[in-house]
Amino acid sequence: MPNPSNADWLARSQAAVWHPCTQMQHHAHAASPAHLPLIPISHGSGAWLYDFDGKRYLDGISSWWTNLFGHANPRINAALCEQLETLEHVMLAGFTHQPVVELSERLSALTAGTLGHAFYASDGASATEIALKMSFHYWRNSGRPEKAEFLCLAGSYHGETVGALAVTDVALFKDAYAPLVRAANVVPSPDSRLAEAGESPADVARRAAAALEQHLEQHGEKIAALIVEPLVQGAAGMAMYDPEYLRLARALCDRYEVHLICDEIAVGCGRTGTFFAHEQAGIKPDFLCLSKGISGGYLPLSIVLSTDTVYGAFYDDATSRGFLHSHSYTGNALACRAALATLDIFAQDNVLVANRALAVKLGDTFAPLAEHPQVRHLRQRGMILAFDVATADPDFSRRFYRAALDREALLRPIGNTVYLMPPYIISDEEIAHLGKAVSGALAEALAKS
Repeated sequence: MPNPSNADWLARSQAAVWHPCTQMQHHAHAASPAHLPLIPISHGSGAWLYDFDGKRYLDGISSWWTNLFGHANPRINAALCEQLETLEHVMLAGFTHQPVVELSERLSALTAGTLGHAFYASDGASATEIALKMSFHYWRNSGRPEKAEFLCLAGSYHGETVGALAVTDVALFKDAYAPLVRAANVVPSPDSRLAEAGESPADVARRAAAALEQHLEQHGEKIAALIVEPLVQGAAGMAMYDPEYLRLARALCDRYEVHLICDEIAVGCGRTGTFFAHEQAGIKPDFLCLSKGISGGYLPLSIVLSTDTVYGAFYDDATSRGFLHSHSYTGNALACRAALATLDIFAQDNVLVANRALAVKLGDTFAPLAEHPQVRHLRQRGMILAFDVATADPDFSRRFYRAALDREALLRPIGNTVYLMPPYIISDEEIAHLGKAVSGALAEALAKS
C-alpha cells in the first residue's frame, strides 16, 4: 500500500475532525482570500514540523506556545518511556504517586515555598476555573460570601470554558456565549502601546493602576480576586507592560483584601526571561496558574499553586468546606513525568541564561523591521517578540500565515499582530530563517492587501 500523502490525510481530516478556533469553511475553499490551508503533519524533530509530502515548517510559535525544547525531544521521550513501564495513570482522589508528589514539591521550591499547594487539571482554561472557584470558596469559608465578583484587564484572555470566559475580554471568544457567562468587571490594561505623548511604559502602568485603585475603593468589598496575565497579554495582541503594574496591583490587592491570580499559562516557564513572569516585579500572587509549556508541549497538564492561607481555609471536618472540583485525569502520571523532565532540562542546561543570549539574537534579527513604514510597536519580552502591522485588510492575518507557510515557517498572527514565540532550542541559523520568512511574508501579504 503506498504511503499516504497530504491530500489523503487532508480529505479524511476535513470529513471527520472539527478543528479549534476555526471557521471550517475557511479550510474548504482554496480560492477564497479567507482560505486557511490545513497542513497534515507526519512528524516533528527539534524546531521543525514535517508534512506527509516532505515539506518542513519551522515552528515559530511553539505549537500554540507549548513546545519548549523541540519536537520529539530525546530526554522527555526517554522519561515518558520509563514512566510507561511503571504507571500510566491512577485517580488522584484517595491515591497519590511519585511523579505528582515530586512535581508539586519542585514547583513549590521554585516559588521559595510561598505557593506550597498544587491542584491539578488538564488545560489552561480549567486552571483558570479552579483559581476562580478557589478564591470564591475561600471567601465563603472565611465568612465573607459578599466577596464573589472578579476583576480582569481589558483585552484579557484566560480561556474559553464558561467560567474562564467570565474573565476573558476578547469579543471574538466571548460575545457568542454572553448569555451563559457571569461577566467580570473590566479595568484598564497597562498595555504600553496605550502611552500618550511623553509617557513611558511605567507611566502607563501607573495610570492603569490608578484606575484599578479607583475601582477597588468603590467596590473592593465585593471583589474576590483580580486575575492578570503577567507582563504580556497574549490574545490582546501580545500586549506588553511594565512590571510596575504588578507591584502596584499586589499592594492594592493587599490593601483591599482581594486575591491576586497570576495566569502564567502562556508566559510562565521561562518565556519572559524569568521562570515565572511575576518574578520580574518582585511579587508573589495568591494563586498561580500554569499549563502549556510546563509539560514541554507533550501532554495536557495544568496546575494551580496556592498559599498556605488559602489551603487552610478549606482544611476542615466538613466535606462542604473542601474544594469540590475534580478531573478524571487530574495529576496524570505521564503528564507529571513529562513536566519533571522539562524541569530537569531547565536545571541541567541552565536554560534561563541561555535564553538571554537567544533573546538578544532574536531582537537583533528583527530590529530592522522597526524602519518598515507599516510596522508599529516592535516589542520584545524575553523569548516573545511582536509587532503590529498598519493595514485595513481584514484578511491580513490569513494572507501572512499562508505566505509564511510557503517560506517554511509556522507563524500565525493575532489579527494585525505578528508574533514569534519559538522553542528554546532554536539555533542562530533557524532564527535567521524566521527573519527571512517574516520579511518575505510581510511583503507578500501587504502587496495582496
